[in-house]
Amino acid sequence: MNPLGHHASEDPVRDVAADSIQVDQIPADQEAVALEEEQIKDEIDIQIDLLNDPDWVVRREAVITLGEMGDERCVEPLARALRDGDWQVREVAIEAMGQVGSPAVETLLKLLRDWEVRKYAILALGKIRDERVLDPLMLQLRNDEFKDDAIHALVELGEPAVEKLIVALRDKDENVRKSAVLALGRIKNSDAITPLITMLGDQDWFTRLTAAAALESIGDERGREAIKPLLKDPDMVVKMRVERILAKWKKSSSSQPTNA
Repeated sequence: MNPLGHHASEDPVRDVAADSIQVDQIPADQEAVALEEEQIKDEIDIQIDLLNDPDWVVRREAVITLGEMGDERCVEPLARALRDGDWQVREVAIEAMGQVGSPAVETLLKLLRDWEVRKYAILALGKIRDERVLDPLMLQLRNDEFKDDAIHALVELGEPAVEKLIVALRDKDENVRKSAVLALGRIKNSDAITPLITMLGDQDWFTRLTAAAALESIGDERGREAIKPLLKDPDMVVKMRVERILAKWKKSSSSQPTNA
């Protein structure tokens, strides 16, 4: 017995056995992780196989499951699902790509080159908060056939798209300017108020009309004052629309209770 009253180990076999138990625990943990990864991989493979099922309901559920997994290995199968013959499968594939997120961006950007699947790729990109999606989506505003989809995608992105949309208000292409006005009105970010007020002086009547409607949507007092001069707009449609906007604004203000 040592001076402190503790027995020194006199059984080297027992010490070695104890060490061996501690060492064995590490591979066991690693084995559990490896087993879990293998199970996930197996599950992904199962869902990928189900994408070939003749029943669209089965394919749809498989797409939803792959999206929830959010694994990079799901990207290519989901990209194929964007071409599915049933629109209900394609619709959930868009959502699933958004759930996977950034790992899906490169594949979706490549799909923009394919006319048949471009619409779905645009809508999927609008669900991913990644700076790489902005310029390609802005470029689609120049495409008459897909600009509405691009507007929808940019609105889904929301605040991250505001800066580029404000820049687009000065674009030489009239359609790009109109699209930017529409998107900003739907995003309703206050940073767009001053640029939209500037658009009230655009030479195109529809752009002036859309800018007034966008300012109404944002609902800032500065917008209300700015559209008043359009009551004398040379275009009758613009004038009538502004009259309705101001009347609606006035009614909304008068219906709000005043503080005692």
